[in-house]
Amino acid sequence: MYEENEFSPSGNGQPALPAPESASTGRERLVLFVAALIGLALLGGMGWAIWALLQPGAPTETIRDVFIIVLALEFMLVGVALVVLVVQLAKLVNMLQNEARPILDSANEAANTLRGTAQFLSDKMVSPVVKVNGAIAALRRAADMLNFGRK
Repeated sequence: MYEENEFSPSGNGQPALPAPESASTGRERLVLFVAALIGLALLGGMGWAIWALLQPGAPTETIRDVFIIVLALEFMLVGVALVVLVVQLAKLVNMLQNEARPILDSANEAANTLRGTAQFLSDKMVSPVVKVNGAIAALRRAADMLNFGRK
């Protein structure tokens, strides 16, 4: 039914689509492989740390104290980040209210003006021209009917 087409192997007249790239799947596999390696390394590190801390004479209390200090510093850092986030959010809200809203209001006003201008032109210019053209076409058709036998 269809002719063979040089662009499509199926001959349906459609250009052949390029084969999907395998680079994205290769990249996804690489990322998954690296994530799995990192996860295994973290699990191994935690297992080794637990084993080392359970040995007699290990400085478990000192490591615990250092870990508590590190966690406190991390919480302080997260608190500072949250304060910065709240300040940036307040600036964004202020900008939206004082800068973006007037721009949107002026754009809305311009659209309303354009809508009114289009309506005015339609009422005062386009409609009368269409009516006149319709009347002229009707007169031509009537004249053609009256001159039926003449060429």
